[in-house]
Amino acid sequence: MVMTSIEYAHEYLGNTSRLVVTPLTDKCYMTLMTAMELNLGGAPEGPAGTGKTETTKDLAKAVAVHCLVFNCAEGLDVLSMAKFFKGLASAGSWSCFDEFNRIDVEVLSVIAQQILEIQTAKSQRKEKFLFEETWITLRQRCNLFITMNPGYAGRAELPDNLKALFRPVAMMIPDYAMIGEISLYSFGFLESRVLAEKIVATFRLCSEQLSSQAHYDYGMRAVKAVLNAAKVLKQEQPTTTESELILRSIASVNLPKFLAQDIPLFYAVLQGLFPGANIKSPQDQKLNKSVCRAARKMGLQDTARFVEKVLQFHDTVKGRHGVMLVGPPAAAKTATYKVLAQALSSKSSEVNGDKDMDDEAETVETFLINPRSLTMSELYGSFDQISHEFSDGVLGRLFRDCATASTPPAHQWIIFDGPVEADWIENLNTVLDDNKKLCLLNGEVI
Repeated sequence: MVMTSIEYAHEYLGNTSRLVVTPLTDKCYMTLMTAMELNLGGAPEGPAGTGKTETTKDLAKAVAVHCLVFNCAEGLDVLSMAKFFKGLASAGSWSCFDEFNRIDVEVLSVIAQQILEIQTAKSQRKEKFLFEETWITLRQRCNLFITMNPGYAGRAELPDNLKALFRPVAMMIPDYAMIGEISLYSFGFLESRVLAEKIVATFRLCSEQLSSQAHYDYGMRAVKAVLNAAKVLKQEQPTTTESELILRSIASVNLPKFLAQDIPLFYAVLQGLFPGANIKSPQDQKLNKSVCRAARKMGLQDTARFVEKVLQFHDTVKGRHGVMLVGPPAAAKTATYKVLAQALSSKSSEVNGDKDMDDEAETVETFLINPRSLTMSELYGSFDQISHEFSDGVLGRLFRDCATASTPPAHQWIIFDGPVEADWIENLNTVLDDNKKLCLLNGEVI
């Protein structure tokens, strides 16, 4: 990066966490910085969960530039993108267009011409230029980045005139061990190197020995979930041994998603890597009793397996802002979230028949949506073809109502109850990225 220079923007972006810098991150930084020196955009490519978007955002934070992440979809047209580019050029911000190759090929070709106009005006150091029949102010700091998942279903191949405007960088396999080690050090762990290697080894052995299921994930996102769980446990139980904390983190993040036949194999992997350690986490006895009582009150049997699944679901809810309940019909998916909502709302100190409420009750407010009863535009919102204004859908209005509630309850759950297909999930990512609320996707095979 010594051959490049960029103006520091002095934007205050908040005291947020930063990425762990690995050789792959360095390579991406250097490629993007060189691209900006040449008045080109940057185009990180690679599978999901390799840090393409996060690296772009972190580079923006390093030079104090505001970076807006925009999730692309098939419905984007030329006029809506033109409005986006006008604001971007005038504000001097960066934009990262996630999943850029999901846009239709016909639209991509025209977008290439629009981007070329902005890049040409930047190279000529213009202060104002004509864009889509409008004179707009140009700030030299503005820039465009795109991320792509090549080879995925429904992804278009970029036209050649668009490829020429971006400098590509391949991001395939992050250094899981280094990221885990440095993250654990930052959380206060002392044996970070050994523990990070054990986390990586666990996921590698699971991918080799356990069955292959569509909802199993052993990538960077799974590693990050374990690290976040370890951080919470370290704060709650500072005196517990570090290996036991990591073991519990791995188990609490992964056990809920494994099928019954894979659980013994998973335990065998953990026993091999953490010999003699106690895998079972201490249960919240008060919540356990409350779950049993809520199940009986709803006319359900409080079997050990069902109660265990409800408690696992509770652990998952605490660690993630989006949860998916997957299983065949009549597998108690709906009953699981209903029982947990009832149990949290009526958590009491039931000892020897005493059912007086205590201060630990957590009110749960649920909003139920049947996604099959709505079109995509009704659910997520849509652009008006005449005015080109965006109208909120049912989901957007719900998020806004939840966020602006005068006395919000402890939990607000937006629940998709019914079979959910893959295209609904992809569009939901856009909403979840910007609204850290809980969504339950309760469906058959995804």
